Amino acid sequence: MPSTSTNKEGFALFLAGGVLLTLSGLAPHDRPTWVLETFPIFLAAPLLIATARRFPLTPLAYRLIFLHALVLMLGAHYTYAHVPVGAWVQEAFDLSRNHYDRLGHFMQGFAPAVIAREILLRTSPLRPGKWLFTLVAAVSLAISACYEFIEWAAAVILGQGADAFLGTQGDPWDTQWDMFLALIGAIASQLLFARQHNRQLARLSAGLG
Repeated sequence: MPSTSTNKEGFALFLAGGVLLTLSGLAPHDRPTWVLETFPIFLAAPLLIATARRFPLTPLAYRLIFLHALVLMLGAHYTYAHVPVGAWVQEAFDLSRNHYDRLGHFMQGFAPAVIAREILLRTSPLRPGKWLFTLVAAVSLAISACYEFIEWAAAVILGQGADAFLGTQGDPWDTQWDMFLALIGAIASQLLFARQHNRQLARLSAGLG
């Protein structure tokens, strides 16, 4: 079983996430966009709860999921083109657009990379190395591409009503930038956290064994 401290941290993150999600949903800039942007949270939360005992994740994975959720909540509340912190950066560096959505897509690779790495290491013969690194990056890129399909479907169904959800801000290369940043996020996450992740996986394995 996971340690008591891990259980407490997981509960604290879930509780904090619930409170912040509620705050995010109070008078958002655009309610349909809020629903679309937070949908991954409503999809992931029940799944994480359902698998917490049978397949608990490492503390690192849960922390990155929480961080990714925060980025989604903030973007959902304001819509990505109007997030204040992105507007501040835009003004400070005289940029042509609000780049907060770039952070969102970077996180789309940064957090899922650790989850994919964990699942592959725990359920397949793969071990840390070049093949694992490559496959994790590929999985993260595939997740990003699938999300772009969702945005495409929203654009087809909703027409101009999907503009806030798409957040392209007139950039014809927005889709390519989104996937590229997700790939960079996946690579950065593995380079930064591989050793820490391996240690936590070893402790988790010992605790479950």
